[in-house]
Amino acid sequence: MPLKEVSHPAIDIDLRYATNDNLTGQIIYQHAIAFLHKDALAALELAAELAGAQGYRLRVLDAYRPSAAQWRLWAALPNPMFVADPRQGSMHTRGVAVDLTLCDQHGQALDMGTEFDEMTEQSFHGRTDIAPAAQHNRCLLLGLMTAAGWTHHPYEWWHYNLPEPTRYPKLSDEVEGEFLMD
Repeated sequence: MPLKEVSHPAIDIDLRYATNDNLTGQIIYQHAIAFLHKDALAALELAAELAGAQGYRLRVLDAYRPSAAQWRLWAALPNPMFVADPRQGSMHTRGVAVDLTLCDQHGQALDMGTEFDEMTEQSFHGRTDIAPAAQHNRCLLLGLMTAAGWTHHPYEWWHYNLPEPTRYPKLSDEVEGEFLMD
């Protein structure tokens, strides 16, 4: 299987769907382990190196998403602007998307103007009606991720995926013989 566990000294893991601190208010994942396709992991590690060189850290909020989890998110928010229709598959179910934020060297999340998973227009890239510091931080994250080979989702400042994600197949809900969903 092409999935690898995310582990890097400049990357913190805070999988929100393994807690009830997410848009559904419920635990979606049974395991708080972030997996990515090996190509996405290489690009994320490059982004972490770029961030670390400037005194920043990355915090991963979501990575590979099992299809069962995609269905749970769709049930909570069936809006294709923010959640991919599970019948089509998501970039997350292919293991080539990551939701993340930028932190200072001590692990304190930078102000991005909205919270992760705040499904409103305030979360769109390029907003000028948020604090200048938040605009700067979003641009910094966008620059780091783009330089590392990622593309962004226009409606979610936290979402990045590899270019041409549909060239990667949707993946099973099982990794290394262990089911990620119950």
